[in-house]
Amino acid sequence: MSTMVSPTATVPAIVLPKNRGAYYGGAWHEPKSGRFVETMNPGTGLSLGKVADAGADDIDAAVAAAKAAFQEWRRVLPLERAKILRRIADILRQNANELAMIDAADCGNPVREMVSDAMIAAAQMEFFAGFVTEMKGSSIPMGPDVVNFSVREPLGVVGRIIPFNHPFMFCAGKSAAPLAAGNTVIVKPPEQAPLSSLRLAELIGGLLPPGVFNVVPGGREAGQRLASHPDVAMIALIGSVPTGRAVMKAAADTVKRMMLELGGKNALIAFPDADPDEVAGAIIGGMNFTWCGQSCGSTSRAFIHEKIYDAVVARVKEKITYFKPGIPTDPATTMGAIVSKTQYDRVMNYIESAKSEGAKLIAGGGPPSDPALANGLYIEPTVFAVTGKNRIAREEIFGPVLGVFKWRDEAEMLAQVNQVEYGLTASIWTNDLNAAHRTAMEVEAGYVWINEFGKHFLGAPFGGFKQSGLGREECFEEMLSFTQEKNIHVKLKTAIS
Repeated sequence: MSTMVSPTATVPAIVLPKNRGAYYGGAWHEPKSGRFVETMNPGTGLSLGKVADAGADDIDAAVAAAKAAFQEWRRVLPLERAKILRRIADILRQNANELAMIDAADCGNPVREMVSDAMIAAAQMEFFAGFVTEMKGSSIPMGPDVVNFSVREPLGVVGRIIPFNHPFMFCAGKSAAPLAAGNTVIVKPPEQAPLSSLRLAELIGGLLPPGVFNVVPGGREAGQRLASHPDVAMIALIGSVPTGRAVMKAAADTVKRMMLELGGKNALIAFPDADPDEVAGAIIGGMNFTWCGQSCGSTSRAFIHEKIYDAVVARVKEKITYFKPGIPTDPATTMGAIVSKTQYDRVMNYIESAKSEGAKLIAGGGPPSDPALANGLYIEPTVFAVTGKNRIAREEIFGPVLGVFKWRDEAEMLAQVNQVEYGLTASIWTNDLNAAHRTAMEVEAGYVWINEFGKHFLGAPFGGFKQSGLGREECFEEMLSFTQEKNIHVKLKTAIS
């Protein structure tokens, strides 16, 4: 599958960022590394131009700028910080369509879905802006001659490493909590899809003091240096488990704080009393076929009770036809492209392994036949009937591949659900209140839906168990994690009569 075209090829009607270097200290800089890399449209195989590939020296310069800016930003009154974040939210909404087109072209997700990403990011900005006066300490009674109290202070420079599946939403939305808390932020956008982060810097850079918000595009070298830099107080990553391990190792020498949202091999569990049509809809919707299953929260393992198994599978075959791969920048597209050739090959290898291991193919299983998509990286929505012996039943694929299990014994099913190293989300379908609560308590996952799938709710803590990560996001506790508590003890002198 070809992805090579002229470096000058562009996509009409997409406003790409003019600046392709690193943004820090309130200005754009050519990469000190001297390196630029091509970024490609995975839906068409066309080039979107070159972007800086920053190295360790670039990260050092960005950290120095962010560290200097922290002394000013931390002293900005909380309500003033909140006003700025709300202005940023307005800008995100005003430019939602433009930003959605950039991400659709750069990461392959359908444009109409990416508009909602911009709206979610704006909502997160406003959500955390509303909490700026709630970062409170407490007082401890110790007698009439003592005042003992605690205060919360920002940490300093925060590094955020974001993935390719929701580039803009994560760049903007995940900067909200640390900025609201008074920290400065350095974002390392995904190598595969850095353009919307650069465009965000163009749009909002002037609203913040120089060095408060910084974007440094790069690869492994940049991420390694950001995680290990002694002047970075905290590193937050959304990515794979192997990447999380590498970041933890890089951060170990400086014992910095960490927030990790890592992979998932999430389960959807359907009991015999559940409605087969609702379950089938949840299986398809929870798999996030819209963005090709490239989501850590996708329920990529469906455990269906034998009583409703055949009825559910029949409906899955019907409902899955809604998702047809198409050009991501076309508003009619319901399913986009795989982000890169590397990821495409990885997903296809998993599909072939499932076939060779005897998994029964229910739907999809390869690239679409539409000749209009021949130059892109497309895979049909794919469903297999599996057992625990299949690789696709145990390993995170991060692609449009779903495994369906048939179960009879509840205890055996739960053991299989919990046997993987991941524990991010789970979706439970039943009308039995006892079964719902019992199962929610038993599944080893940090975010559980009952008779629902996929949705996130601002204020509800999102995060995983086991190797799916550390910390909680999208809630008040996320902002507190970007602060440190200081205790102050005051001994009062006795009044002189």
